[in-house]
Amino acid sequence: MQFIYTRLRERARKIVAGLPPPDFYRDHHHACKISRRFFENDPVIRKLRRYVSDNLEDDFGHGLQHAVRVTIDAGALLVIEDPAASRAQSALERGLLVVQCAGLLHDIRRKHKDHARLGAAYARKVLENYPFSAAEIEDICRAIHNHEAFKAKIDCDTPGGLLVSNCLYDADKFRWGPDNFTDTLWDMASFINPPLSKFMARYPRGMQVLESIKATFRTDTGKKYGPQFIDIGLSAGRELYDVIQREYSAYL
Repeated sequence: MQFIYTRLRERARKIVAGLPPPDFYRDHHHACKISRRFFENDPVIRKLRRYVSDNLEDDFGHGLQHAVRVTIDAGALLVIEDPAASRAQSALERGLLVVQCAGLLHDIRRKHKDHARLGAAYARKVLENYPFSAAEIEDICRAIHNHEAFKAKIDCDTPGGLLVSNCLYDADKFRWGPDNFTDTLWDMASFINPPLSKFMARYPRGMQVLESIKATFRTDTGKKYGPQFIDIGLSAGRELYDVIQREYSAYL
């Protein structure tokens, strides 16, 4: 089935390319630029990215590319949402450091059951070798623990910790939009390699789950822009479903 999933990935990417990009990147271009610049230049983030690149299992749809996209969007959300960001450069940079570390590490145990809880425990050990306070490590680990949808959250001790947690969650759920159909879905299909009939049997339920994500965004910015990410993904998903039914019926 691998050749079919490769062809479907190519078709899905063409479908997504024909859809409008999310407004978030236009409306908050400056915040995205700040986050990306910090990601590319901060020495701690660069060191952690190398670690994640070496240790993240990259064949299940939640690899390094996914982690980097989540990290940069989480940073942008923090720039937009954090009132301290407009007052002090040092506060902004420290906030970016914390939320981007959470972004890089959030799926470090993705293949494991209960991956958010296990990922938080794993991250705690990794971060012992990084220049963070105990409170900052706690914020990072609680954010990782809280990033799964439809799971009970643990409380965050401070407003800053809650913001980090919510920014990570929303940035991760942005990926459930067009990214789901350009990359994530096909990486997972390639890894599992199910018969196309089984893939399609699960397709409607998957679309329902995507729809339900729209009500779960946590930051004000996420609530405003997140549903559009999901709607773009759903639009691509519906078109792709029709393509598979029409052009790949022999495999169903």
